[in-house]
Amino acid sequence: MNNRFYAQPILNSPYAYPHRHWELDADGQPTQRIVDSRRRAEFVTPIPKPRKHKGAAKQDELLFDELSSREQQYHASIINGVRAEVDRWRQIPNPADWRVTPETARLLQHWRHHPFAGVRPFFCQVEAVETAIWLTEVAPQLGKAGERFLAHLDAANAEANPGLARLALKLATGAGKTTVMAMLIAWQTVNAVRRPNSKKFTRGFLIVAPGLTIKDRLRVLQPNDPDSYYASRELVPADLLVDIARAKIVITNYHAFKRRERLELSKGGRRLLEGRGGAPLDTLETEGQMLQRVMPELMGLKNVLAINDEAHHCYREKPGGEDDALKGEEKTEAEHNNEAARLWISGLEAVSRTLGLSRVLDLSATPFFLRGSGYAEGTLFPWTMSDFSLMDAIECGIVKLPRVPVAENIPGNEMPMFRNLWAHIGKKMPKKGRGKSGALDPLSIPLELQTALQALYGHYEKTFAQWQQAGIRVPPCFIVVCNNTAASKLVYDYISGFQRQHDDGSTTLENGRLALFRNFDEHGNPLARPNTLLIDSEQLESGEALDSKFREMAGPEIEQFRREIVERSGNREDADNLTDQALLREVMNTVGKAGRLGESIRCVVSVSMLTEGWDANTVTHVLGVRAFGTQLLCEQVIGRALRRQSYELNADGLFDVEYADVLGIPFDFTAEPVVAKPQTPRETVQVKALREREHLEIRFPHVAGYRVELPEERLTAEFTDDSVYVLTPQEVGPSITRNAGIIGEAVDLSLEHLGELRPSTLLFHLTQRLLYNHWRDPGGEPKLHLFGQLKRITRQWLDGYLICKGDTYPGLLMYQALADIACQRITAAITRAELGRRPIRAVLDPYNPTGSTAHVNFTTSKTDRWDTAGPPPKCHLNWVILDSDWEAEFCRVAEAHPRVIAYVKNHSLGLEVPYRYGSETRHYRPDFIVLVDDGRSPDDPLHLVVEIKGYRGEDAKEKKSTMETYWVPGVNQLGTHGRWAFAEFADVWQIQADFAGKVGAAFNHMIEQIAGA
Repeated sequence: MNNRFYAQPILNSPYAYPHRHWELDADGQPTQRIVDSRRRAEFVTPIPKPRKHKGAAKQDELLFDELSSREQQYHASIINGVRAEVDRWRQIPNPADWRVTPETARLLQHWRHHPFAGVRPFFCQVEAVETAIWLTEVAPQLGKAGERFLAHLDAANAEANPGLARLALKLATGAGKTTVMAMLIAWQTVNAVRRPNSKKFTRGFLIVAPGLTIKDRLRVLQPNDPDSYYASRELVPADLLVDIARAKIVITNYHAFKRRERLELSKGGRRLLEGRGGAPLDTLETEGQMLQRVMPELMGLKNVLAINDEAHHCYREKPGGEDDALKGEEKTEAEHNNEAARLWISGLEAVSRTLGLSRVLDLSATPFFLRGSGYAEGTLFPWTMSDFSLMDAIECGIVKLPRVPVAENIPGNEMPMFRNLWAHIGKKMPKKGRGKSGALDPLSIPLELQTALQALYGHYEKTFAQWQQAGIRVPPCFIVVCNNTAASKLVYDYISGFQRQHDDGSTTLENGRLALFRNFDEHGNPLARPNTLLIDSEQLESGEALDSKFREMAGPEIEQFRREIVERSGNREDADNLTDQALLREVMNTVGKAGRLGESIRCVVSVSMLTEGWDANTVTHVLGVRAFGTQLLCEQVIGRALRRQSYELNADGLFDVEYADVLGIPFDFTAEPVVAKPQTPRETVQVKALREREHLEIRFPHVAGYRVELPEERLTAEFTDDSVYVLTPQEVGPSITRNAGIIGEAVDLSLEHLGELRPSTLLFHLTQRLLYNHWRDPGGEPKLHLFGQLKRITRQWLDGYLICKGDTYPGLLMYQALADIACQRITAAITRAELGRRPIRAVLDPYNPTGSTAHVNFTTSKTDRWDTAGPPPKCHLNWVILDSDWEAEFCRVAEAHPRVIAYVKNHSLGLEVPYRYGSETRHYRPDFIVLVDDGRSPDDPLHLVVEIKGYRGEDAKEKKSTMETYWVPGVNQLGTHGRWAFAEFADVWQIQADFAGKVGAAFNHMIEQIAGA
């Protein structure tokens, strides 16, 4: 069967509006039909096992209660309504009509249109921020059109969060919530700094995370952090960074809201102080003391903005909610969830009482009520107003595509066993607590579980071999999620090996049954670097000390990692100063990261859920060994495997599909029989400047514009081949169009009437445009005395350098954009004639005047790259990322040429040349910078900017003209960045035979020509 959904599931660019989606049938399965519109938000949540229904239920039966039928359906219409309003608002062309502050308008234009040098925001990230902006700034001005949504938000909060104004933005796992937070902070801060009296904006932020992992990762939201997103990801224009620096941001985990003891007392000491019959001694810190401890930086501010990351952990239980159906471990888990949620929201309420919270923004991939909350399990938070679902993320390629079991060779099972493994092994697994399973043998775990492990491991072996063959330095990661400590220890021992205790006190090694995951060698010695890691996610995230039983189980691996720290740093104190939980957290958080403590980890066995925010992108296989009551839990666990490894676009401008193979998690979509071939991986490398090659550093100016002093009297022009402008239908659109109705005569629509425009009219129009828009200082009067001379030069250009092809006419230059192109060609010719007589000065970026190869540091998974090791090396960077074969040949020739001192490709380097094309200001990125010894002086080499072109369109002519007429003379006139020249490779690339020889000859000719100039 030709299943296009699985062969090519990615339909949309991650950076553009998702204009297509796969149609799903009533069962949620793809029909193989592509619909040319955006997918509507749908919020019916399937629950596989009913809790209020007695007796068996069909697998595909959708169960509803009063919330998930009537009210939740209404909520979906609200979200789709907000999305439609934001779409209409986004399409308004004039920023003055957006109904937002000028500061907000500038940020929106920056996020939508800025040419980001590195990672640029995804569409879903910009849309989430747009939704918050629209609800805050635009909706209150729209009357009834906006009141509908604001009233819904107020009502939802009044019922579920009295006293708090919460707004939830739903973004699929891997969609980049941290970037969204940075954009929200930037929007609020810039407005608050420039509008200090506005109550809509604030520069005080409280960011609450569910654990220490996310808390540590969110440090990039601090403006002064070395990796701050505002500067490193260009989320804020450079001149606004000074405003961002005034933000006050506190990042904490919700556990910090727990009031602590001010006085540590033993039981006996407490009784002694209380006395017989005395009142209980209150030694807990007060609410105010707790806030002073958690957020001292914010204590002087009012109307703080709170941002909840993974906000589904934060809610107030519904009074009178039913949880009678929950029993055993499920009831214990629900009670624990409610206790954590109660602590989180109580902390926010305390902040609101003391400081005032203007708004609480919730970000989560799964903003649903958990079991035991009193609400229907899996009900969407009713204050959710934006949604970018997992299905949307898959169709945009932002996440991996999870593959789940759909068929097996056991007849009669409606659902494959490994799809819902716990239903077959749950009763055979140990209950909570290691003591209850002390006599259990890890090799006696249920057969179904062993088979599941082996089945998934067999596929992992093939993937592991492929990664090794591809030269990837870190292994793929296999994760197992267990329900309690006892089960995790059994699975861990089965996988990695264990010492079997005998009655006489002796031990023998039972090595791991999965060879690649063993932590012992064949002689029974522990490996210096464990392959398998056992962690308790919950304890590590709380920051509390490890449970004594878990500490005993994990003791050997903790000591192994301590020894590795000593080996890496040579300092025993570095290892001794780390607590056990901090050490394991560092290992867990660096899984899949080369050169870090967790780089060798191939398998992670986790007690309870793997924490949100765990951002390993090397996960390829997931096994669930626990119960999954809802699709919410399924999505949370699978979400740990969905982060992409590569973010490079393919030739179609889309991401290539990546997969994660999943067993034991009854996820209910993308269920199609697929042969699970291991996907060929792509190695990720870091491109950076090498310290030992500092002598090869190349520095360059960041030019923001040009200042030209032109003659006031006699004007002359020097026209060249680059002054020619060829008008074609490709440039202006079809010059002949046939229109026809369903019946009747057809007609040809052409531009023939433009041929009737009088030449004198066109000449006057162009000269006037030239004089008023290109020869007038800002705010100054037009230099009317130059009109006659400009008219003479314009006529010269029209007569000799305008070529019309394909039924186009000179009259098309009445179009403003085309007229500006003509004016730029004419102005460049006049400027060219004055070179050497009147100076042209480059105007440098005042905030960032100089760039350098020393600042390059990025990662890529592109496989086409050039190793710059030489000998001898002539590039400051360790790699050149190639876009075509000729670039590799250029690198080879440059390294071999005796006159070349150093070179670098302009990839994430930041060399940009501002120029105008038509009425638009653009930035051009040349291909290479080559440092050439032209015989002047070893201390004064020539900086040669090289552009390599095959086909030269009109835009390429403008780039070359700008370089030769403005950029190079302007930079040389400054005298602060050395000597510069420009050269263009052309025509060579059309010759296939003797490619290398032709490149070498052309390169030599270019160098000799520049050196001899």
